[in-house]
Amino acid sequence: MPFTTITGIGHYVPKNVVTNQDLTEVMETSDEWIRERTGIEERRYIDRGKETTTSLAVEASLRAIADAGIDKEDIDFIVFATLSPDYYFPGAGVLLQRELGIAKTEIAALDIRAQCSGFLYGLSTADQFIKSGMYKRILLVGAEVHSVGLDFTTRGRNVSVIFGDGAGAVVLEATEDKDISVLSTTMHSDGTYAEKLSYMYPGAHGGYFIEKYGIEGFDVDYNLEENSYGGVFWNQDMLDKGRVFPHMEGQAVFKMAVRKFPEVIMEALKMAGLGIEDLDMLIPHQANLRINQFVAHTMGLSEDKVYNNIMRYGNTTAASIPLALSEARDEGRVKKGDVVTLAAFGAGFTWAAAVLKWGK
Repeated sequence: MPFTTITGIGHYVPKNVVTNQDLTEVMETSDEWIRERTGIEERRYIDRGKETTTSLAVEASLRAIADAGIDKEDIDFIVFATLSPDYYFPGAGVLLQRELGIAKTEIAALDIRAQCSGFLYGLSTADQFIKSGMYKRILLVGAEVHSVGLDFTTRGRNVSVIFGDGAGAVVLEATEDKDISVLSTTMHSDGTYAEKLSYMYPGAHGGYFIEKYGIEGFDVDYNLEENSYGGVFWNQDMLDKGRVFPHMEGQAVFKMAVRKFPEVIMEALKMAGLGIEDLDMLIPHQANLRINQFVAHTMGLSEDKVYNNIMRYGNTTAASIPLALSEARDEGRVKKGDVVTLAAFGAGFTWAAAVLKWGK
């Protein structure tokens, strides 16, 4: 049975830098407030109408493909993780295939919707396809454009100051050498807390879950009788009430994240036959610097064994881990032979981890 190895990696972020100070011009906040709570200093936003989730993914993918030393036509499967696709449907995977100019190859494209854990869900999925022998060379991408869907008012500041745009990609290939391979992957979810971190409108639920679970801060008053067929994707009332923006209960997310991160990291290491003392570099999802610092302290990890770049990019959800891994490699923080652990926690709730021996 073959193993899976990363043979190429690349990332791309838009050129537009948006600082905390820039955000104070459109909402009541401050640089100090944002840094203290999140660690974020700046983030990147796309040029609207000129860049998209898919276009960011194209740039990251081309860099990963070049890094792998292969032709784009050599890719035999695409896995695309995002919560901000260009279209509600079809998914971004086929758009990436088209924009890469390889649509004629007719390879399959799979979209992953696991939010902040999306890249790791995609890595685990790709790993199984390679181990089964079905595919030999897979392009795995995480890309996000949040800037077009945030509430840039004081009402939405708790969420909007956190997120940024970006993309990261890896080329995964089959190998017989376990010492440069993915050693373990593990995934979990708990839908009990689905609405704690969510983007509920537009959607097909028509208020069903809100009525069923009595979600705090939300009501069902959208004149559903006007539509004899049931659900309402969106209407003016939803726009007026700001329901078409992300919703987050920050304390609930923080408490669950700092509990699940250490658990899933240790689980993945144990599956790989390793312990925390074998870890050379932890690259956690970049949601909140305070979460990552708390987890590192809890696990007894020194600063040099944890890579963070949320200060520069904010939370890029599915893109955050490949973006951070790519930068860490470029900076020499991840070297050949290193034991690297990737870990994520996000909306759903979903959480996941992977352990790999770096081979580049």
